[in-house]
Parts: sequence; C-alpha cells; structure tokens
Amino acid sequence: MRLAIALALALSASALAGPVIAQPAGATPSVSAFLNITPKRLTFDRNRRNGTVYLLNQGAGPVTVDIALVDRVMLPDGQIAPVTEAERRQDVKAAAAALKSAHDLLQVSPRRVTLQPGRPQTVRVRLSTLPDAAAGEHRSHLTVTTLPPPDTGVTAESAAAGAAPSDLRFQITAVYGLSIPLIVRPADAQVGATLEGARLEYGEAPGDERAPARQIAVVALDVVRGGGSSVYGNFEVRVVGAAKSADPLGMARGVGVYPEVARRSVRIPLTRPPAPGERLEVTFTDDDTSPGKVLAKVAL
Repeated sequence: MRLAIALALALSASALAGPVIAQPAGATPSVSAFLNITPKRLTFDRNRRNGTVYLLNQGAGPVTVDIALVDRVMLPDGQIAPVTEAERRQDVKAAAAALKSAHDLLQVSPRRVTLQPGRPQTVRVRLSTLPDAAAGEHRSHLTVTTLPPPDTGVTAESAAAGAAPSDLRFQITAVYGLSIPLIVRPADAQVGATLEGARLEYGEAPGDERAPARQIAVVALDVVRGGGSSVYGNFEVRVVGAAKSADPLGMARGVGVYPEVARRSVRIPLTRPPAPGERLEVTFTDDDTSPGKVLAKVAL
C-alpha cells in the first residue's frame, strides 16, 4: 500500500512581553515563517473603538495565516492557556470561570491573509458593543496562526495513482501561533499593585554549543493586583545606593496580571549575583494607563 501521512504540530504563544516567536523543536518548516506582531496589546474604551495591528513576515517566503479571536486565561504562574483546556485542567477551569470574554464585542478584519516577506499587513479591530460600566473589564486574544502550504503532504488521489512512495513516512509541518490581548474597559481603569515575597534564588541557565550551562541569580516575587483592571508594567532590579546612570542588575518588560487572577509569580534573572553587603531594590512601573508611574517597590 502506498501511504503518506502529514502531521501538523500546532504551537501557540501569548505576548505579554512583546512579540513572541514560536520555534517548534525537531521540526523543519517547509516555509520559513518568522512572524512579528505589534503592538503587544490593544485597549478599547468609550473613547477608543478602533485599533490597528501590524503583522510582518520576516521569513524568506510567503506564508498564509488565519486571524481569530480566542479566549485565553492567565494562571497564577503567569502561563496563558486557552479556555478550551478547562475541560481537562482544574486550574484553567477556575480562571475561565472568572473571565469576562470580549469575543462577541469585537470585530476583526481580515480573517485570513497571505503575508509576503518584508511587507507589513494591517489588521483592523473594531469594538462593536461597549458593555455597561459596571460590567468590568473584558478580554479576548487576537490569535494569528500560520497555515501549511497547499502542497504539504500527499493527497489520496496521488497516493492511489502511485505518486507516493510505498513506505509509510511522516512529514512534520510546523504551524506557528502568536497572540496579543484585546482589552475592553467600559469604565475608567482601576490599576494598582503590591509586591510580596521578594527573595533571591539561584538557578541554572541552559547552555548550548557556544557556552556551557551556568548558575544565575534570580529575584522571585509575587505581583498582587489591586483594583478590577489588568495591570501591566516593567520591572527593574537595582543596587541600593548605586549611581542613577548604572545599568539595572535585572529587568523584565511587559509583565501583566489579568483580572481572573489576584496574583502571579514573577522571576527576574540578574546579570550577576549580588556582592556581599549589597542591598537590592525592585521597582514595578506602569506601562499602561500612566506609563512610568511607580506602582510598587520593595527592597531585598
């Protein structure tokens, strides 16, 4: 029997910290797809009902993508999971029960497009319905997923006609996915945060062919959200008393906490372990409603 089976591996990523590129392990894509999406999130309210997202294919060949709204939830460890996993995961089920979906409030166009290399593609998002102010923040995720080329695999007709090899073979085609949150705020944002449980930990950074694995210092803490809105911000870890021009000892950009979780854990890698006697200060600044405003600060 002449038989060929094509398998598609779907990988999905959520961008809290800017564009995310998903790289499937062990798979060689037939199309070199290297996608970028900006901005990292969109917020809609009574004064802003339209938004624009830009897609860029930085690969060598064209790639076709599907564009959809998918409901996803945040977990206390910062992971983002689709609500479809609620049936088999209790942690997702609990978060999904608290999610206020914006899926039916937003319209997206186009829904499928072929991206040419180096040419930006515009995606329009429109808020069609604004909930009551008392309804609270709603959210869905604009999700972009690549489609396999039309010539992927072997059709039943070609196999029956003898065009396929007689052995059983598996063709792995990589499917890339990335997404950004779309937030609907029917009332003024209520943003606040505190930092708890800050501590210094040590872990191992994985090595590669250029450098061996090494031990690194990490600041671990919890961000506790205040108010009913999402909170987004940037972390900096600095040595207390160091010059203002000195580089931070650690940074983490675009960290968010969604309304379905009261807190989430964060780990900030440091460029070096603190020296004996050094004290560290961790600052969390707003990157949403009041960019640059200090939301929370804690010393180690």
